[in-house]
Amino acid sequence: MTASPLAPHWLSHPEDANVLRPQLWAQDVARGDGGELEISGIPVSRIAEDFGTPVFVMSETDFRARARDFKDSFDAAFADLCGGVDVYYAGKSFLCTEVARWVSSEGLRLDTCSGGELAVARRAGLHGSQLGLHGNNKSLAELTRALDMELGRIVVDSLDELEMLGDLAASRGERAHVMLRLTPGVHASTHEFIATAHEDQKFGLSMVPDPALDGMSPALAAVERALKHDGVLLVGVHCHIGSQIFESAGFELAARRLLGFLAEVKQGYGVELAELDLGGGYGIAYTEADAPRPAAEIANAMAAVVGSTCAELGLAVPRISIEPGRAIVGPSTFTLYRAGTMKTVRVDMPDGGTSPRRYVSVDGGMSDNARPVLYGADYSAVLASRTSEDDAVISRVVGKHCESGDIVVRDAYLPGDVAAGDLLAVPGTGAYCWVLASNYNYLTRPPVVAVRDGAARLIVRGETEDDLLARDVS
Repeated sequence: MTASPLAPHWLSHPEDANVLRPQLWAQDVARGDGGELEISGIPVSRIAEDFGTPVFVMSETDFRARARDFKDSFDAAFADLCGGVDVYYAGKSFLCTEVARWVSSEGLRLDTCSGGELAVARRAGLHGSQLGLHGNNKSLAELTRALDMELGRIVVDSLDELEMLGDLAASRGERAHVMLRLTPGVHASTHEFIATAHEDQKFGLSMVPDPALDGMSPALAAVERALKHDGVLLVGVHCHIGSQIFESAGFELAARRLLGFLAEVKQGYGVELAELDLGGGYGIAYTEADAPRPAAEIANAMAAVVGSTCAELGLAVPRISIEPGRAIVGPSTFTLYRAGTMKTVRVDMPDGGTSPRRYVSVDGGMSDNARPVLYGADYSAVLASRTSEDDAVISRVVGKHCESGDIVVRDAYLPGDVAAGDLLAVPGTGAYCWVLASNYNYLTRPPVVAVRDGAARLIVRGETEDDLLARDVS
């Protein structure tokens, strides 16, 4: 059967729709001898029977391996420059108590961005020195909790926040460990990046001179105020240039700009700040069109730029930190759904004819994966409960919500005989799916199941209707 004219240019018609593309899946996912999808040897039908659908299925083995790979690769690349790297797992991508413990046991630190995420870290037994706190509008309560927990660093996002945090710490007779989030004028996304003089966004302190500050940039003004404030210990600067980045060029340019800023601080204030965080945003494969770079390749490129730039500027190499999240948890997880109703529609074509598209409905949707409707994100899907010899037809996997935009996978080639009761698996759903889940249409949020060494266990239980009703006051 030929490719459908409705398919996007990057989606190829498969010779065999049963084949798994390795870059999309956790390392212990494969088809068993009977054709059923398995993870760590456990067939998905057993997971569906034990935990229901939809369900997030996470490979603990894969998660830990990716975490170690980032830590080992960046430590090796920067060993001769600054003795290694601090890797902060970006908890916003996916966080629960058990995952926080995995992060700690693999030698990573944890990046949080709310009081709730700090509460998870505390419950998991992480010490404050292992934690960082982000956010453009941290509340007084959140900053107080951060000081109570003796956080290793609080990433300050504005001049207002700097004053509020500094005054709070000073009133307690303490000094808050502060990094300043800067906007280096570099934005990277997917395959490209752009460099601009200033970015119009809510995050960070601009490095562009501001007439309202007598020609000083907000970034430099923050340094000056931090160095003078009794409640602040300024340890370094931070940036985050984007998400789902496949090339290292954006990171390299951002590193050069921030190191130039550190040199400016040294010249102007006689202080060499000890730390530089280059953020996260490392891309993963959601579809066959995506080709993420190995962690070691990115690490080596960044180390080369940091080393050469520091030598040019006469700077001691600062302690480097990074914040991968999606690149660790994203590929570790797939969502398992059960198919329901099927529908084939005829789509009008420019030549006056029509072309068929099959709609495959599943028992979840935008309540467990909001990214397609929020960002137009693309995913892949496979028939998981069996194999099929039927021709692959262009299909759209949709949810059960009362929204036309409730699309889980916009374009996928699935066997033509997919039927109600079949299990479908959507890979790459570890990041920004469960954490963005909602109760739209009063659907309960799915459980998260961790699999390791042939055993599956709940790490987050699924909600019940009693949970949904428990907050109603009458």
